[in-house]
Amino acid sequence: MFDITALPLINAAQIAERVSMLDATRALQKALQEFDPADALQRRIEHVEHGQLLLMPAEVGRFAGQKFATVAPANTERGLDRIQAVYILLDAETLSPVALMDGTELTSIRTPAVSAAIIDLLAVPGARELVVFGTGPQGIRHVEAMLAIRPQLERVTLIGRNQGKAQAAADAASKYGVPVAVGTGEEIASADIIVTATTAAAPLFDDDAITGSPAIAAVGSHETDRRELPGALVARSQTVIESVEVALRECGDATMAIAEGLMSADGLVPMIDIVRGSAEPDFTRPRIIKTAGMGWQDLVVASLLAD
Repeated sequence: MFDITALPLINAAQIAERVSMLDATRALQKALQEFDPADALQRRIEHVEHGQLLLMPAEVGRFAGQKFATVAPANTERGLDRIQAVYILLDAETLSPVALMDGTELTSIRTPAVSAAIIDLLAVPGARELVVFGTGPQGIRHVEAMLAIRPQLERVTLIGRNQGKAQAAADAASKYGVPVAVGTGEEIASADIIVTATTAAAPLFDDDAITGSPAIAAVGSHETDRRELPGALVARSQTVIESVEVALRECGDATMAIAEGLMSADGLVPMIDIVRGSAEPDFTRPRIIKTAGMGWQDLVVASLLAD
């Protein structure tokens, strides 16, 4: 008989101590060798008065799991996390609970780890310059994730609308080993890697601001009427997504470029094609990984805490 009092409770500090960003990144890359995100269970999003409720189920290998997450946009003004979550890990055969864990910390690791898993393949090996848009937890943790896969990065710049928040985020991100400066946006012209981790509804910069061939991770939204990147950039880039179905259902960066007649869904590249080698990174043009976040990603990282 199930005894809830015997269920291991894994808090944020324990997750951070037991799972490194690089461990999570490699686990996701390994999972994609066998698991196709196109086969993943769909999440459910319910709109409530002050935000969203998300149910994110998954089953991969020995484990199943369920994340209950909330998105409360006004929380940033309250000094609270915009995204909060609880995660329950289950045995896939018996569906018995294995552990209950802090889903907020789990999300703060898995999202940048997913970006890193693909940027590791899309970025030039000798990348030196990183630019991150976003002053929240995801912006900060993406600095950690990019340094995990490209430890030779020399110049890291963080950009935000509020200079005070940008400086605080840059100071926090500097703990990962490289001094982080606050930028103006002009730095993207020479960046090897660009991360957009914001709540923006409209493009953060114009298409012509990207003159080189950087690798770009866009993680800001899971809604089709919001985007961080201009449609022309998405269309002329090699744009990698979790799955075509998810991109068309949840990724405004892709759907809006398609609606504008700049590209078709046939131009989107599923991430498994890049990971498994059936599609090669095109270093002659920008390379984008656009993610919405999926339940299987949480499960893969949560599974590292099972033993």
